[in-house]
Amino acid sequence: MTSVAETSRASRSRAHNLLTGPRSTWTAPLLIWAASRLVSTLLLATMYVLATANGWTFASYRQDPSFFTFSGSWDASFYRTIAEHGYPATLPLDDAGHVAPNAWAFLPVFPAIVRAVMALTGASFWVAGVLVATIAGAGACVLLYRLVLAVGCSHRARWATALFAFAPTGFLLQVAYAESLLLVLLFGALLALVRRRYWLIAPLGVVAAFTKPGVLALAVALAVHLVVRWMAARRQGTPFPWHDRIAIVASGLVVAAAGLAWPVIASAVTGRPNAYLDTELSWWVGFVGRQHFAPLTPWFTMASTWLGSLGILLVVAVLGGAVWFFTRRSTRALGTEVLAFTASYGLYLVAVFLPQQSLPRLLMPMAPVLGSDVFVRTRRRAVAWLVVGVCLQPVAIVLLWFLGYP
Repeated sequence: MTSVAETSRASRSRAHNLLTGPRSTWTAPLLIWAASRLVSTLLLATMYVLATANGWTFASYRQDPSFFTFSGSWDASFYRTIAEHGYPATLPLDDAGHVAPNAWAFLPVFPAIVRAVMALTGASFWVAGVLVATIAGAGACVLLYRLVLAVGCSHRARWATALFAFAPTGFLLQVAYAESLLLVLLFGALLALVRRRYWLIAPLGVVAAFTKPGVLALAVALAVHLVVRWMAARRQGTPFPWHDRIAIVASGLVVAAAGLAWPVIASAVTGRPNAYLDTELSWWVGFVGRQHFAPLTPWFTMASTWLGSLGILLVVAVLGGAVWFFTRRSTRALGTEVLAFTASYGLYLVAVFLPQQSLPRLLMPMAPVLGSDVFVRTRRRAVAWLVVGVCLQPVAIVLLWFLGYP
């Protein structure tokens, strides 16, 4: 008769094989994703039930209150407008004649896919949006796992994926936002870059460029990869085939052009120069008043408005900490491609984004750095970060999803 100890060992062995065996590039990240969805769904549902039972107001479609409409709060309403009505040909103006917040701040790929799902299934936007985002979240976990595995090891890949899925912003992988769809495309493009499948990067990058802003960082990563590979070939005397050079340059140019295209399209359709920029700046008014945009100044503008000179010092400290992190050996060990993308994406946020409650959400494309020793060098350290993420997720749901928008 099989002993209890033998049965326990067999169970642990089967679990270990699931996470480390030949199929682990699918099973391990999907198991992590499934477990994280149980946690996030429970937390979101608890908040929804409490709010409904107590008659608390919250930002969702009140004509049809349900858990799905609660999962489609805040910016999801703009995606719904785009999916059902498209973009306005004329920009809305406030009483002073300034551009008011409108759908042009949101790119078309996510609402287009949701609209297709709505047409195929007859589902509402809220159900279709959650379905698309959740499936994309699963894909993001799989591709993040494979990306970190390609530049590290299975230990780093498993823990980086877990820290990503259970992070304070992990609930965003299933709400009707475009984040998870963008992450699938970006992680897939980075994995293609690491594996030197250069022609695959262009279509992924183009679709990503029309999903959410920030894809120019991918073009920068391609440029850095080109220079590093060219220098390595010269130093080592190894060939650098011309077809690879052409593919890298062509993909980089295509991605860069796509990343710059949306403001041009918005201006062409609305007939207003700077239509997209003016739309984005309309969201700044509540934080820093009416501002003219200048690159690399938004963080300092926000900090000085709210904290004065102390805020400036805080921004300098944050930037110094970022430099320290990206120059660490353990971060550089993730490879040129991951380092170039995440660092340039971070620089993009500093250059153009006004830091407010959306910042944690916008940091999600930098998830590959979770494979750094700073987070996963030892099991104890990784578990500690995981516990922090799980504990902060309900805080984020209350503060960002219920009381404010992420």
